[in-house]
Amino acid sequence: MASEAERAIEAIVMVSEEPIPPQLLAQVLEVSPAAVEELCGRLADSYRAEDRGFELVRVAGGYRYQSHPDLAAYVERFALEGQSSKLSAAALETLALVAYKQPVSRAQVSEVRGVNVDGVMRTLQHRGYIAEMGRDPGPGQAVLYGTTVRFLEKMGIDSLVDLPPLAQFVPGPEVMEALDAGLRHGGAARSSMGEEAGDVLGAADSLGAADSFGAADALGAADSVGAADALGTADSLGAVGDGEGGPDDAEGEAVEAVLGERSVTEEAAGSGGWDG
Repeated sequence: MASEAERAIEAIVMVSEEPIPPQLLAQVLEVSPAAVEELCGRLADSYRAEDRGFELVRVAGGYRYQSHPDLAAYVERFALEGQSSKLSAAALETLALVAYKQPVSRAQVSEVRGVNVDGVMRTLQHRGYIAEMGRDPGPGQAVLYGTTVRFLEKMGIDSLVDLPPLAQFVPGPEVMEALDAGLRHGGAARSSMGEEAGDVLGAADSLGAADSFGAADALGAADSVGAADALGTADSLGAVGDGEGGPDDAEGEAVEAVLGERSVTEEAAGSGGWDG
């Protein structure tokens, strides 16, 4: 038969919406916290021995009643009937990052996930799973977030120390080596593509230069000395460019001077002033 203290614990835990710390139970019962721990342990053992549909567990630093894990299917069917309040995959990923890296800022979570997490962080904060824990002392003093007692309740753990270790989720050395080899292969492929692109661009430059020389011939620069002077002057002044605009005034004057000398030479040759 249960003692009066055990029955009092059952009544208090039953009506509470949150886990009751043993210190508070000790104050109400006027016993020591160690005595409360012993009483709760006896109650939990008796429930297990009777194979009850509920159990007394310690979570988030206190004691509460919860359904037995073996009956989760029935509880889920009852609680989620007609509801769709599950967290999305993005919300679960963000919550996991906050839980394992707290205190952490929104920018740090976004950097790890590679996407903007402002909306997801607001949802988690609204549901009471995360809360502001302080501010970063660095530049900007970003708000730092961490998990709440409600998060511990929903996870069914007593503290963050009880979170599953991350080591069991890290890929083994074989997988990491395969990923590294894939990245190296991808880098080599990108380098090869870059070299091929360089060859194509080089060929395009060569064709462009050939076109420039062809244009010079078409303009009548048959005189090798005059043509060389004209192309040399144009090259040095950047006249052979990308087609975005002509040379500035100084460059134009220099080219006109060369072309003017050629015109004088041609007139002299035409008038018979000197032998070809």
